[in-house]
Amino acid sequence: MANLIPNTPPLSGLLNALRELIQQGRQQALRAVDRVQVQTCWEIGRHIVEFEQGGQARAAYGKKLLPRLAESLTREFGKGFDDRNLRNMRAFYQVFPIWHSVRTELSWTHYRALLRVSNKEAREWYVHEAASQNWSARALDRQIGTLYYERLLLSGDKAGVAAEADANISALQQTPREFVRDPVMLEFLGLPGTGKLLESKLEQALMDKLQAFLLELGKGFAFVARQQRISTETQDFYIDLVFYNYLLKCFVLIDLKTGKLTHQDIGQMDMYVRMYDDLKRGEGDNPTVGILLCEHKDHSVVRYSVLHESAQLFATRYRLVLPSEEELRAEIERERDAIEAAQAMEDKA
Repeated sequence: MANLIPNTPPLSGLLNALRELIQQGRQQALRAVDRVQVQTCWEIGRHIVEFEQGGQARAAYGKKLLPRLAESLTREFGKGFDDRNLRNMRAFYQVFPIWHSVRTELSWTHYRALLRVSNKEAREWYVHEAASQNWSARALDRQIGTLYYERLLLSGDKAGVAAEADANISALQQTPREFVRDPVMLEFLGLPGTGKLLESKLEQALMDKLQAFLLELGKGFAFVARQQRISTETQDFYIDLVFYNYLLKCFVLIDLKTGKLTHQDIGQMDMYVRMYDDLKRGEGDNPTVGILLCEHKDHSVVRYSVLHESAQLFATRYRLVLPSEEELRAEIERERDAIEAAQAMEDKA
């Protein structure tokens, strides 16, 4: 009977073998989907470029070609094939015109980051390093953003630069499980909402409660979207909750973080507010306001984010309608305690 107890020596070898099989299977699944997505994006880019180069008759489509294609493809296959993504696919083919030179170890998210690198030598170096060092897409993006290649080229202490770069990406390494959270991958597969199923129960429940709380306040809040994507030319960002307030005539963005508040969190919310003003704000709308919620067991933090030029408007008008930081903090802490208590009872049952 002793041999039936989990983790005893007779079972440890079997468990290790099964862990390795599962990890290998996940990695193979990730590689297979990555390769298909990359090849599909390359082929789409090739078809677009060859059509555009097809003579005077096709040249008549001009700048309207990609918006027309995007409208039809997005309607049928989702927002993974919008105008911006089609431009990326066309650029992908133009930068990598020979399919056999494309490193299929890298994902489409890797290649979108590489398209930002205009220097051919630097781009080829990043391709080689990302493939050989098994950099995640986030790690590659970090290396490009910190000009790793350029700094390495100019530095007299190459080992020191390399050590610093390795330390910066050590916490960003991707696991096979993460690809099913990748919105770019999910959009390609036609499963854009799947990632929500993988959020933690606590975080998901808090967002549900917060959404209901604001709508029940009766102060002009109307729900707009959840996990709404806003995009630059090279990056996608997802905002947890978006509301429109009809009393203030402005959008209200909410982002929930689990853990302590960081400067990066604050900077990200400020960026969301600026991007939303630039991309979504209408002619009659007032400036966008952001609410950053950091849910932490020891000390929850609520912070409003407005652009500097809107600070006076926020102080004189927005404060009269929006819930206070203390009200929001009390709400998320109350709901967190209730959710955890209900979960504890469920576990006991």
